[in-house]
Amino acid sequence: MRASQMRDQDGFVRFQRVSKRYGAAVWAVRDLDLEVRRGEFVTFLGPSGSGKTTSLMMLAGFEHPTAGEISLAGRSLHDVPPYRRDIGMVFQNYALFPHMTVAENIAFPLTVRRKPRAEIATAVARALDLVRLGGMADRRPAQLSGGQQQRVALARALVFDPPLVLMDEPLGALDRQLREQMQIEIKHLHERLGVTLVYVTHDQGEALTMSDRVAVFRDGGLQQLAPPLELYERPATSFVAQFVGDSNQFGGTVLGVTGQTCAVELDGGWRVAATAVASLAPGQRTTLSIRPERVLAGTADAPPANAAPARVEELIYHGDHVRAHLVTTTGQALFAKVLSGTDPGWLAVGTEIRIGWHDRDCRALDARPDHLQPAPMAG
Repeated sequence: MRASQMRDQDGFVRFQRVSKRYGAAVWAVRDLDLEVRRGEFVTFLGPSGSGKTTSLMMLAGFEHPTAGEISLAGRSLHDVPPYRRDIGMVFQNYALFPHMTVAENIAFPLTVRRKPRAEIATAVARALDLVRLGGMADRRPAQLSGGQQQRVALARALVFDPPLVLMDEPLGALDRQLREQMQIEIKHLHERLGVTLVYVTHDQGEALTMSDRVAVFRDGGLQQLAPPLELYERPATSFVAQFVGDSNQFGGTVLGVTGQTCAVELDGGWRVAATAVASLAPGQRTTLSIRPERVLAGTADAPPANAAPARVEELIYHGDHVRAHLVTTTGQALFAKVLSGTDPGWLAVGTEIRIGWHDRDCRALDARPDHLQPAPMAG
């Protein structure tokens, strides 16, 4: 493979120090560096106002960067209008034309490109089959369910074989069951077609289910770009650990660092060991993060250095698991997950147990703002 082809594959979509400012002081996106590989499914994930949708709209051409450059397949998109970018787009509200039939809606991108009628008919029929809407070509959007309307919007975005498809919260209006069904359908469509797909959502479960990689945004910046497994198991920052999945987090002060392991004194006096992720030195503040399913509760499995007495304060049934709220004698509040149908022998409010974790399962990350100073001692 030639060097130019390798660069194109590594950075098929490329944001280079891209910023977007509104007015004098409001930065929606700041110094964004991000690459999407050809054929990849990348999700932009983050809370409202994090910059994910603004980044997508700049890629689509509906917003213009204040600084930096966005390129597609090695070609700068600067001054290229949206209709000349050959990018498929699926919006949350579907944006279907109510006066047109399903077939006419799907055909619209080809019609404006003045494609021959026979070619349009063939392409529309293929797109209808692709999204399992054969036999509905003559219906109008008002005659379709929400899921069917979403499939029409998806077919319209794919009918002209774009090199890139963008989706902005496309499943936000659907109920939970239909939403989960459409997640799998879109994932399978991507696998079959191999199109490059950039997807925006605030739903972390959706991002983990569908994506090859997930870009986590916060305050206009990129926190981490990684495959779902890595994002969940090895979060790079305290924000990613908290935003993606459930996480117990504690503030503490670093006592020492040996290789990849650090000793930390938690606020309240509990001394534990953890995997050092952030660049840490003795005396620095850190946030420890451990997933609830990795908390060792009521067993002798926890290393003695990471074990502490605790009390079961509350049990909440979640169907597939029980969420046990625990409080240690040093004041740390945390929770553990116990699979439904199992009885570890301590699932009762008021039970005194020992809890802890393995060093490898606890990550020492950057200090959250509320973890910058030790918590005041209880009176």
